[in-house]
Amino acid sequence: MLRLLSLLLIFALSLSALSDKETLKRANSFVKSSNKSKQFRAYNDFKNLYLHSLMQENSSLKYSALSGIVQSGKKLHIDVTQYEEELKSAKPRVTYKKPVPRKNVKIKTKKKLKIKSSHRLKSVRWKNERLVLSFDKKLCSNQVNYFTLYDSKTKKYKYVFDIHASMLTQSQNLRKEGIEKIKLAQYNSNTLRLVIINNYKLKVHFKKESRALSINILNVKKSSYTKPKHRAIAPKRLDRNKRIVIDAGHGGKDPGAIGYRHYREKVVVLQIAQKLKKILKRRGYKVYMTRDSDKFIKLRNRTGFANKKRADLFISIHANAVGRKSAKKVHGVECYFLDKSRSSRAKRVSASENRGDLKDMNFYGKESFLNTLNTHNIVAANKLAIDLQRGALGSLKKNFKNVKDAGVRPGPFWVLVGAQMPAVLVEVGFITHPTEARRLVNSKYQYSMALGLANGVERYFLNN
Repeated sequence: MLRLLSLLLIFALSLSALSDKETLKRANSFVKSSNKSKQFRAYNDFKNLYLHSLMQENSSLKYSALSGIVQSGKKLHIDVTQYEEELKSAKPRVTYKKPVPRKNVKIKTKKKLKIKSSHRLKSVRWKNERLVLSFDKKLCSNQVNYFTLYDSKTKKYKYVFDIHASMLTQSQNLRKEGIEKIKLAQYNSNTLRLVIINNYKLKVHFKKESRALSINILNVKKSSYTKPKHRAIAPKRLDRNKRIVIDAGHGGKDPGAIGYRHYREKVVVLQIAQKLKKILKRRGYKVYMTRDSDKFIKLRNRTGFANKKRADLFISIHANAVGRKSAKKVHGVECYFLDKSRSSRAKRVSASENRGDLKDMNFYGKESFLNTLNTHNIVAANKLAIDLQRGALGSLKKNFKNVKDAGVRPGPFWVLVGAQMPAVLVEVGFITHPTEARRLVNSKYQYSMALGLANGVERYFLNN
């Protein structure tokens, strides 16, 4: 039995170690199959590759991933309209060889292609310390994509806005005191890109106002920043009325995983959950917690609580663990959503998280519940998991080195069963890994993780 478990673990680790090239090859193979399970695995692989392409700014990988998402999504009857629109503007880089002119033949100069887009930028101006971009038409909910990057080589922070629109003029360099560089340019035929670059972190807030995008850039350098006595009330948006339930895993008699230096999972995840609650409440969301102290709660009561609160999202926070032999090798952040997956890795992780309440596992009938899952919620949870993973990695990589992306995966987690809303389980790191365990008990790491998850929630509501 021990030998079998070891083989399963090695197999699971080999899956996580697949390169993007190997994953793409596997996904392209699965998508051709008539088997629905393999088609959904292909869909999930393409989603993960899409996430990697955004983090690496790899346009070729992004194009391949988007093509795969659209192809597999249509086979599964999933709405991929948003990805189809993005695919139109995501063209792979193609090297162009200049033709050798023949003698006595006049070469006509190639005319510049006219940019086609449904929206056009009319003006850019500063108004009350806010950068305002005005357009000729009303902006749609999914027309603005915002993300952050950190270049460890140049030690620069980048805040990027991709807007489905075109410019009437050439690229511009804008100026603001205390900000190193602000550049506005046409990224491709359908995408207008605004990049804010600085050598230390900034606070960037934005909102859409009919035909305008208003961006507030705050210089919060520690040496010059003083906390205001009274906090300004954040402007209300439609998605601010959303209800979110945060579930800190384990608790009470169930300590969860015991890791490096005897750190306990139940303590770490509660601290991160409390920080996430504060951030989301400051942003105007209605937030509830299944537990706000060290107490034991049955698995089925956690989603039951979320259903009673009529929550829009359910986020369960956990810390991962492996045996001593692999403790120094295995690390990374990963997100799981409830599905019929039988992968070795998903089974290993879910077995660790499910053991807290064996009675509940019998209550759900183990295998029988998998046939009654809500397909709509599976797809929505998959999208939420990708946004949370992307937000967490983006936030952590700004302050910590060697942060590993362990991926987004489906799995049979009992704590997610019964949720009547998109539900995701976040593994914030391996409490058995020496470096990652020390980070998990570090307040700065906990806050960065919570901030990234909050940004992921914002992104999910913005795009869905």
